[in-house]
Amino acid sequence: MARQCETCGKGVQMGNRIETRGKAKYLGGVGTKITGCTRRKFVPNLQKVHVTMPNGTNKTMRVCVQCIRSGAVRKTVKVKPFDVSGSKK
Repeated sequence: MARQCETCGKGVQMGNRIETRGKAKYLGGVGTKITGCTRRKFVPNLQKVHVTMPNGTNKTMRVCVQCIRSGAVRKTVKVKPFDVSGSKK
């Protein structure tokens, strides 16, 4: 369950880190060469967020930023927003 989004299930992915040297051809060089290729991890951007569940309860979850931005989870309201319409004169 570590390093995994509790909403969409996004987790760690493996990839390559390419090390190059040389000057690009369009800049007047002879072209770049690959001098190394090592494995690396792509880790999702997880945040601990207080979430309001559909049944009304609050829960702390580890959620990726894409789920927070897209509205897949609803953050808990900590303080009631200021109400202008109910003000007295």
